[in-house]
Order: sequence, then C-alpha cells, then structure tokens
Amino acid sequence: MKSLLGNPVIQFILGRLIGSYMLFVGVTTRWERVNREAMEPFWKRDGGKLIACIWHGRFSLIHKMWVFGQSASKPKMLISNSREGGIVAHTAATVGAEVIRGSEAKRGKPKGGVEATLRMARHIDGGGVIAMTPDGPRGPRMRVRRGPIMLAKIAGAPLMAVTWATSSRIVFHKSWDHFVLPLPFGKGALVWGNPIAPPAPDASDAEIEAVRIALEGEMNRIAAEADRIAGVPNIEPAPPRAEALREAAEPAAQAT
Repeated sequence: MKSLLGNPVIQFILGRLIGSYMLFVGVTTRWERVNREAMEPFWKRDGGKLIACIWHGRFSLIHKMWVFGQSASKPKMLISNSREGGIVAHTAATVGAEVIRGSEAKRGKPKGGVEATLRMARHIDGGGVIAMTPDGPRGPRMRVRRGPIMLAKIAGAPLMAVTWATSSRIVFHKSWDHFVLPLPFGKGALVWGNPIAPPAPDASDAEIEAVRIALEGEMNRIAAEADRIAGVPNIEPAPPRAEALREAAEPAAQAT
C-alpha cells in the first residue's frame, strides 16, 4: 500500500478525485458565513500579507474559506513531503490553490522544512497569503505549535484562524486529528476569526508564547462556534503535549 501511494500517477488520480469530491461538497452544502468581513480585505491582490490557520482535521474544505478569481490573491498551502502529502498537493491544485512542500526533519534526515520556511517567508513578504495547519503534521490535536508563530514573527504577518463545520459528516475518532470527512447536502458554517498581530521582531519567549496561546484559543473558539451552528457535537482538543506525556507515563509508573 505504501509503495502504491508513493506512485506519482496514483497520487495524481487520488488527489484529483478527492479534490473534485471536496468541490462537490462545497457547492451542495447550505452555508452560513460568520465574520467574513475580517477576511475580505486579504482576498484582494494588494490585500496584504497573512497567515491563515486551520486545524489539521478540517483541512479538507479550506478552499471554502477563500475567494478565487482573477482579482483575488492566490494563497499557497504548506504541504508535507510525505506520500500522503503528494496526494494532498494534487487535491489542493484541484480546488485552485498552490502549494509549498516541506516537513520537519525526521531522524536527522532533512525533509525540506528550512527551504519551505524561506519560501513561505518570501511569499508572505511579497504580500502573499499562506495557509497552514498549526497542529500538523503529528499533533497534538488542536494545539498550536510554535512554527506558525515564528513564521509570523519573521514575516511580520498577522495570523487568522479559519474553520468550517457541516451537519453531515464522518469523524474519524481513531485518527490523531479526529479527521472530519464532510458529506454533501447538509447545513454548514464557515467561520473566520479576527486577525492576531504577530510577535514583534525583538519579542521575548513569553511574548511569543502569548501569541501562540491567543491563536490556539481563537481557533478552538471558532471551531466550537462552527460545530454549534452546524448542530453537531464539538470536537475537543487533545491534552497539551506536556500533559499528554505525563498521562502516558502514569500507567507505566503504576505498573512498576
């Protein structure tokens, strides 16, 4: 299966099929839009730099958070260099977005993360928009990592939380991100958060952490609001990484 998913032809076919399905869901869902005006200025080609953030489990319909057209700025999405990332890259192209590929180093082996960060910074510095998942690629679920905050600091770009929810869905609770598969013909909510200022160039660790906490809180707030509007149970965040490690260690300690 791994070798099959690594085949470029298979990746292309799956990506196109998934992207076409997501477009179909997008046009067959009855959407309620909340705080759309916060994002509207950034849709213009001269709208300014921005980092749009959505939870990994809701990445599939991120194209509904944007407007595509000749007069609109085209966002770029950060996609990992994994096999699955190849499929997602073709999915993103199908819905009209461009991608930047790169991941954190794994077992000391570079995955293009540094190069991707530089490309994102250049794109943002030119007035572009980057979309990324602050809890990806491995979680914890719905917990913001420092990467987007540091990118915002380098590029001087505000951060904006975005999310969606649909009344018709399948939630894969056994996946680390509780991936949400939207189904067509339901009621949905598109919710934009308010822009969060980036850390100053000389920001201290405490100030950077304050921005991280603010973004995480805003992302979870609008995720809960979207679920409420769609009439579905709210998906809860995983414990923070330090707390999760302590919980995992407790059973082992009790067994000794």
